[in-house]
Amino acid sequence: MKELTRPRRLAPGARVAVVATSGVVPEERLQAGLDVLRGWDLDPVVGPHVLDRHAEFGYLAGTDADRAADLQNAWCDPAVDAVLCARGGYGAQRMVDLLDWDALRAAGPKVFVGFSDVTVLHEAFATRLGLATLHGPVAAGVDFIKNDRTQEHLRATLFAPETVRTLASGGTALVPGRARGVTLGGCLCLLAAELGTPHARPSAAGGLLCLEDVGEETYRLDRYLTQLLRAGWLEQVRGVLLGSWRNCSRYERIRPLLADRLGALGVPVVEEFGFGHCAGALTIPFGVAAELDADNATLTLDEPALR
Repeated sequence: MKELTRPRRLAPGARVAVVATSGVVPEERLQAGLDVLRGWDLDPVVGPHVLDRHAEFGYLAGTDADRAADLQNAWCDPAVDAVLCARGGYGAQRMVDLLDWDALRAAGPKVFVGFSDVTVLHEAFATRLGLATLHGPVAAGVDFIKNDRTQEHLRATLFAPETVRTLASGGTALVPGRARGVTLGGCLCLLAAELGTPHARPSAAGGLLCLEDVGEETYRLDRYLTQLLRAGWLEQVRGVLLGSWRNCSRYERIRPLLADRLGALGVPVVEEFGFGHCAGALTIPFGVAAELDADNATLTLDEPALR
């Protein structure tokens, strides 16, 4: 797995577009997130359909075409330096095939931030654009607008990425050891769901795979991991970082499953690494070379996340 193109870091006054690629966005949380961004001396602009709700499928932030258009127009606007997703939820899979990838590629590399359902777009940006992205908080997320640690880690990554080249979370080694590779991953259920689609990677070979999820029973997590194993997608992965499992089964039940499904890979695995659906979540760049030290629960990037 090769490193991907890193976009440029942001500077004060940079214009950032906030778009809804998936679920419905609560207006009060959106405004709170915009206030945080303005406090960083950024110039946030909001996609015209961010607050939409689909007339028939109320879990979607408007139509697939409108969500895709908001993302594409923001990305192709030369005045926009970064695109931040407003929230996760569900819906990115429905709109990702409506994007004009030639136009996105011609617009050049930009910063892209999001997590959860945005996993679909992280994968697509990697495979179609060869672009490194940031697995980080969504602009209208509760864990962003109410948590100083989450805010500060994203802010440092955006403006001074050299200050956060080593990520440490206080986690522990599920399987000890060190490994080098290129970071990738996201929400486990979506990585499994993307198998066989036009934007999915053929495998995680050579990668340091970051996994987390939310609201899943243990048997469902088992199903997703088993699907990735049976598909050969985890063959030759270099290491695994496990994040949060909010609103899943009790971790005491999940941990044996993770050990059972991932332990046989023979690679270092670190648990409770502090990214995903959790308070104080770290921003992790995808598509960059790094070293995982499971024993000390650190991820050290070869280069800053952004140029």
